[in-house]
Amino acid sequence: MRVALPLLAIVLIQQGQNWSQMPVLGTFQPNWVLGALVSWSLFEILASKTLLGQRIQQSIQLFFSPLAGVILAMTVATNRNLPDWLLGILAGVGGMVALVLYLVKMGWFYRLRGLPLWLTLGEDFLCVALVFMAFGAPEQGGLVALVLLWLAIRSSSAWYQWYTANPALDRRDRPRSPRRP
Repeated sequence: MRVALPLLAIVLIQQGQNWSQMPVLGTFQPNWVLGALVSWSLFEILASKTLLGQRIQQSIQLFFSPLAGVILAMTVATNRNLPDWLLGILAGVGGMVALVLYLVKMGWFYRLRGLPLWLTLGEDFLCVALVFMAFGAPEQGGLVALVLLWLAIRSSSAWYQWYTANPALDRRDRPRSPRRP
């Protein structure tokens, strides 16, 4: 999923509330955070339309996707007034789910040799919809996240079957042939 677009949506939702209580991002000046997230979101949207832009974006987003998942989970959990121990668990789970979903997206990117335009536009819509669902209807947003996790697991098993069905790809089971004089 995208990294900066959901964070930007959360910043815009939280704009009217106390900025200093926002996890991680609340330690920085709001103008700097808003400017950085708008610039980063524009880069994500524009770079995702070309193959080179998608490749550059892959390396950046792989590093930042768990951080964005942690920030999103903590922001939603702090609005629900949960205990600190549960906040830590939810932040860890949010970061892991974001990383798993992003690794699956990377797998599809390299298997298809680029993502189609309709998929990136659908991803933009889904990112913003999940953020709004997390605040407005957290139960339904959680169900959507579980469905996405289920799809990630299903696609990883489909990759494994595809990989084992192609003998040209599975070279590690073949012994090396000895050199002949």
